[in-house]
Amino acid sequence: MKAFFNKALLVSLAILMVMTIQAFAGASNRAGTNAASELLIPVGARYIGMGGASAANVDGIDAMYWNPAGLDRMAYRASAQFSQMSYLADIDVTYAAVAAKFGGLGSLGLSFKTLAIGEIPITTEDFPDGTGAKFSPSFITMGLTYSRGLTDRVAVGATLKIISETLDRAGASGFGFDVGVQYKNLGDIEGLNIGVALKNLGPGMQYDGNGLLRKADPVDVSRSTSFYKVVAGTDELPSTLDLGLSYTVNIADKNKLNLQTTIVNNNYDDDYANVGAEYSFADMVYLRGGYGMPLAERKDVTGADAHIYGFAAGGGFKKDFGGLTLMLDYAYRSVEYFESNNVFTLTLGF
Repeated sequence: MKAFFNKALLVSLAILMVMTIQAFAGASNRAGTNAASELLIPVGARYIGMGGASAANVDGIDAMYWNPAGLDRMAYRASAQFSQMSYLADIDVTYAAVAAKFGGLGSLGLSFKTLAIGEIPITTEDFPDGTGAKFSPSFITMGLTYSRGLTDRVAVGATLKIISETLDRAGASGFGFDVGVQYKNLGDIEGLNIGVALKNLGPGMQYDGNGLLRKADPVDVSRSTSFYKVVAGTDELPSTLDLGLSYTVNIADKNKLNLQTTIVNNNYDDDYANVGAEYSFADMVYLRGGYGMPLAERKDVTGADAHIYGFAAGGGFKKDFGGLTLMLDYAYRSVEYFESNNVFTLTLGF
């Protein structure tokens, strides 16, 4: 009965993949026109160091961003994670998450991501060089993740995201969903895993607030200068479909090699193929590397390559202190035109 259930789930997974790929296939490149681009900023040094190739094998608290299905495969009763990234244009990305297992009921996690952009001078039509005042944009994303292992091979999960953006006297809020599935030991091959994650599904977002008010003189009306409100358009979330495959090889008693690849089908940008590898010694020291490549070569208006991210690399260290496991990870990601990204992550397991 269990074998039949596993096969039925695998067939359903394949059908879902085909249907979703067909739904995404008609999307043209609309980079820069979507809402909530901060949802696409990755978190966690481990899988950034592997180039983002994560959908099939990610587990534990890292899975809350990459594929929520993997959260219930956490090796601890509870876990906490803190991560800091130096992103583009002096933007800092701070991420924190906590998660806990509840036995056969599954696992639950809560995450919080914020962008620190700093102060920006306020400009207007009358003062294009600045009014002397400044504002600090606020971009916050909160996530609630639930995951459960249905069998020893199949796990499912979902994340509800609450999104908030504030720019001076205007702002927007919205919500989105991630859903994911992972299947271990595909075809009864030990270490061969497959995973699918549909991310950032949900309604569009629209800016509102008194920052959209403008003074204007009515035409053909006996009325003085009045305030009129600019109605902002509604923009869709940047939905993606991640299809992943991974294979873990035990080289020797204390040596393990994890090979991963993930195809990212993007509803607003080019599709990407991410490949990565992780070598571990004694489940204590880790070395990682990865690369993401667009599946279609695209140039910007200047003729330069539109893909700005290059190779990624990193490492980690894990130590068990008897009831408390501490993991320190670092990742480096090269970026064209900007300073490279540096990511530091501390993870605790209880």
